Amino acid sequence: MIQIFCLVLVVLTSSALASDATKPGQVTTPYPTMTNLAVEWQIDGDDNLNAKCDAMFRVEGTKQWHKAMPLQRVPAGSSQKTSPIVQWTNRLSGSIFDLEPDTSYEIQLNLSDPDGGTSQEIVIARTRSFPKEAANARITKAGPGGLNNAVSGDVVILADGDYGPFQFSKDGESGRPIIYRSLSGKAIFSEVGLTDRKWVYLDGVTVNGPVRLNGTEHCAVMRCKIKSQWGIKAYKPGMTNGYIADNLIHGIHAWDRSIMGAGGDNEGEGIQITGSGNVICHNRVFGFRDCLSHMEDSGAAVQMCNDWYNNDISIGLDDGIEVDFALSNCRVMRNRITNCFVGISSQPGLGGPNYFIRNVMFNLSYSGFKLHRFSHGDVILHNTVVKAGDGLGNYTSEPFDHTVFRNNLFVGGKAPDTKFGGYSPGRGRAVDVQQFGPHCSFDHNAYGTHGIPFEGKFRSWNFTKLPGTEFEPHGLQIQGDPIELFEQVVFPSDPGKVYNPPDLRPKSSSSMVDAAQLISNVNKPYEGRGPDIGAHERGQELPIYGPRP
Repeated sequence: MIQIFCLVLVVLTSSALASDATKPGQVTTPYPTMTNLAVEWQIDGDDNLNAKCDAMFRVEGTKQWHKAMPLQRVPAGSSQKTSPIVQWTNRLSGSIFDLEPDTSYEIQLNLSDPDGGTSQEIVIARTRSFPKEAANARITKAGPGGLNNAVSGDVVILADGDYGPFQFSKDGESGRPIIYRSLSGKAIFSEVGLTDRKWVYLDGVTVNGPVRLNGTEHCAVMRCKIKSQWGIKAYKPGMTNGYIADNLIHGIHAWDRSIMGAGGDNEGEGIQITGSGNVICHNRVFGFRDCLSHMEDSGAAVQMCNDWYNNDISIGLDDGIEVDFALSNCRVMRNRITNCFVGISSQPGLGGPNYFIRNVMFNLSYSGFKLHRFSHGDVILHNTVVKAGDGLGNYTSEPFDHTVFRNNLFVGGKAPDTKFGGYSPGRGRAVDVQQFGPHCSFDHNAYGTHGIPFEGKFRSWNFTKLPGTEFEPHGLQIQGDPIELFEQVVFPSDPGKVYNPPDLRPKSSSSMVDAAQLISNVNKPYEGRGPDIGAHERGQELPIYGPRP
């Protein structure tokens, strides 16, 4: 009997060790965009979640390797209380940022696990090119009634005039798109349908109604002026590898506290899409329920590898940017969000990683980050949030997990007693985050409060001083008035007011200068001895937010 027991013990121990070891599987690079690449490495095992994967990249055929941010460990899991329930696989996953368009890269992956499973892979992936006309494009002209005579490779110059509602019916081809272009902006549509089109670009027109992109592939909407309750829409089956850039999109809503929040009378979306591989950049969007948005629950197709960057967002009565139901490698970067109920929503993230990097948020009447509905896999780096109420507040009984906060600046302060959309912006703590899972990490962030004593809370730990121990062991407490970190910035003490977006670059004397943790492929180049905490680096030019000149 003793011998049998020992044999069973050995088998059980061997089984446990085997499940802790990593068994590498397939590496893929899904949905490349113009400036970012995603890497997914499927694995079995690693039940104790201690596998790691460093990444390096270089332009194919060159010698110099560059460090990327390590891939994130994503254990297999499923969503909770969503319709339908969404499942994701066991893997290592991550993105390489700010690459050159239309360029092939070698990506070297070095997987290590102390329990076994060391492996190296090199894969090649190519970024996409930005939309452009065919090399031998035929230039034609058209007015109302002649738009569907175009063929692949045509650039159709639109005459000024009223085109009414219009559904385009012709497709272009790879390298030979059909481009409909207004040079004056006076080709005016009451709505536009690009449903089920491929390789069709809409450039410079005016639309006094929605632009519909359902079922599109490789389509683009560029330099347009859109004024409507619903701006650009791409519902199921969604859009794939689309490009929405440099548009001015004007909604119908004003900044009115009586219609704020999820339950407010604020129907209408600026850009609302589902699908994968899409780039939404340099748009100015204001006056909507959600200014930029994914679809949710049963309305969502696969939403991964979507880029949302350098957009200028204001007057979002619910969310400035809503990337709910993002599966993995969605990237929200360098956006400016002003006068919104919520800055960025990930409700929920579906495994991840999904990245939120160098976004600037000012005057939010509820919270900067809404990580509700058991959000999983959010990576939150180098953001700046300045608002009345709690600087970083997340109020939910459904905890998020596998979330990383690094190098962010959160400034809170005393708020009026008024509720907005039925919700309070918080009591003015630097941070109030009480419900989150065991795999979350908060460190190297800076916190301050304006007009109220410094105080914060993680779970049941109330603190009046940083750094901490379990949370924020390298956290920075801003001494004095944190508004003095910036030049000529007025604290947004009344969230019901409309504020102009301020310049939130730090003064050279600010304590957050040179204080950030170095993160490969994220915070270089930098000035001084190290990168700065927050969205902006001292001495560097501000990003271009909204349409480019």
